[in-house]
Amino acid sequence: MHGHRPRTPEAERSRRWFMNKALLAGGVAAVATMTGCSSSSSDTAGSAASYGGPGGGAPSGMPSGGPGGMGPGASEVKYADFVGVTTDGKVVDDLYSIHSTDVSTDKVVKAAQAFLDGLTSKERKASVFEVDDDEWLAWSNVDGYQREGARMGDLTEKQRDLGYALLGAALSADGLTQTRNIMKLNAFLGDYNGGGRDTLTEGAYFFTFMGTPSTTRPWGFQYEGHHVAINYFVLGDQVVMTPTFMGSEPTSATYGGEKITLFEKETRAGLTLLRSLTAAQRAKAVSSESKAGDNLKAGAGQDNLRLAYQGLVAKGFTDTQKDKLLDLVRVYVGNLADGHADVKMKEVQDHLDETYFYWIGETEDSSAFYYRVHSPVVLIEYDAQSPLAYGTEDSNGGGGMGGPGGTPTQQHIHTVVRTPNGGDYGVDLLKLHLENDH
Repeated sequence: MHGHRPRTPEAERSRRWFMNKALLAGGVAAVATMTGCSSSSSDTAGSAASYGGPGGGAPSGMPSGGPGGMGPGASEVKYADFVGVTTDGKVVDDLYSIHSTDVSTDKVVKAAQAFLDGLTSKERKASVFEVDDDEWLAWSNVDGYQREGARMGDLTEKQRDLGYALLGAALSADGLTQTRNIMKLNAFLGDYNGGGRDTLTEGAYFFTFMGTPSTTRPWGFQYEGHHVAINYFVLGDQVVMTPTFMGSEPTSATYGGEKITLFEKETRAGLTLLRSLTAAQRAKAVSSESKAGDNLKAGAGQDNLRLAYQGLVAKGFTDTQKDKLLDLVRVYVGNLADGHADVKMKEVQDHLDETYFYWIGETEDSSAFYYRVHSPVVLIEYDAQSPLAYGTEDSNGGGGMGGPGGTPTQQHIHTVVRTPNGGDYGVDLLKLHLENDH
């Protein structure tokens, strides 16, 4: 367990800058070297690990979202400077408001309090931050990224059970199952690559808390590790669960005697919507670009991303097509506890005519493709990426990792959900709360 990251000393920021810069500059080889860092280690870059196929200790989780996409670095956005995802740098006003949803948050508040009460004083001190702390933005999907908070693998079984109970209160049954299965396949990947890696286990996932759990005061928590980042903000009975990153490599394997397959619903729902379009609609929705090894835009470190609308706007959709679009969005929003997911879906539906659907890649059941759903209040990305540490072939037909230049496959998928225009991390709601109540 390690304590709070210093908020001001340059040494820590330089360390993180160096790590992320090396990841960007060196691509896959740099990842294999730099992600030897143990999630429970001290503030060092960790020992080196080289890749040699299965048994070589390869890491997973290449940078997503372009420069800075693997997580915060020298250009890390501060909470105070957060704008959110916009189309042009300008936030659309009056999208969100403080109001009663009539969906209780009592269960998640009690579960969070119980988890914190179960920690030692040292563990709790290392895990609790201010409600507007920069820690919100310091998440990553990379396995070797240094993290704060209570590490699941370092907790007792009773403490871990309280952690899973918190996730169970915050997420739907499907959302909890998906999160746990991502963790299991992370451990599978560690075993596949020879084991002995602190980051490729079920234990390398962390809880941090911003503020104190309350039914009236703003607070939230973050649960993150390799291929999972859940940001969960609560104000009264309002909940914002974005950014949420979920991914896996592989997406299908047998672990502990259990066959696990992930992202089938996300894959199928995207194809179902695409196939409901007319030829003329497809021509607008499908890009002429060929699928790259990594097309994700709004990953970690992209909190102030400017992303123009692309593709086909849903204003001209038939009722059936609109239903299929809503079905697609529900797959992702449905990872949130059911009542709160219903509230979010109403918000999405209110802006359905302003929602764009965009596609890159082929369209067969087994194709590796990218799609995006983008409106003023929701951004969803699905990206089938090239292999990094699982499989034996890359784009050159050789063994080992394919990397961003490799051939994408459904065995490595990244997804992300965001609330554009200042909604991520509940920032807009917190601002409104402070303006109106204090």
